[in-house]
Amino acid sequence: MPDNVSRRDFLKFGGFASAGVAATGLGLSSVVGCSSETVVTETDFVYTCPSCGKYFTEYDALKKHMEESHPGLAVPEMAALNINGNELKVQIEPHWTLRQTLQYAVGLTGSAKEMCDRGECGSCSVLIDGEPALSCTTLACECVGRQIETVEGIAADPEWAPLVDAYVKWDTMQCGYCTPGQLAIAKYILTQNTDPDEDYIRETLAGNLCRCGTYSRHISAIQEAAAVMNGRGGDDNGEN
Repeated sequence: MPDNVSRRDFLKFGGFASAGVAATGLGLSSVVGCSSETVVTETDFVYTCPSCGKYFTEYDALKKHMEESHPGLAVPEMAALNINGNELKVQIEPHWTLRQTLQYAVGLTGSAKEMCDRGECGSCSVLIDGEPALSCTTLACECVGRQIETVEGIAADPEWAPLVDAYVKWDTMQCGYCTPGQLAIAKYILTQNTDPDEDYIRETLAGNLCRCGTYSRHISAIQEAAAVMNGRGGDDNGEN
């Protein structure tokens, strides 16, 4: 680490970027707190023939290719998904989970980490229509017509900068694997309760496991973010 970069700055611009980095091809910012005005279109994605592996930039071209070159084979499914406010047309397999789709079809690696992959740890938590959901146990095809929000979308929204800043200040992330899910639930907490007490935070975060054991710091970060967003300022004592 360079001498002029503090541990906190490293975590802010390194740890959060790795935990919630967005794919540059989507036009979303990989810098925490910055927003993007880029609208993702269908042509931002590549559609792949499951038989010969040929690539297409338009879904209709893939369908035509399948009909002409591979008659009798099923055309891959396409899902129209709203992810972080962007309307995306994504090629999926019927059995793909939302986690797989976010990682492999969309390129969002923050909320798409494969941890337990069985709905036990909460690391893959996202918000669907504002409610917490485990992306590893949710089928992508079930999300058509719904609003999906990942850690990338939260980090890029200036309204939630106080929450991101508080998470950095209180060193809530260590290895970073649980951070995306924790942050998604933290936002949910603050949308449900603008002044949450410790018991409420602990109960709501109970499904999110942290192998590094930073549970108490999540409480401090969420309560400080609530104070800032309510105009009361925050606690300056965020050092170890």
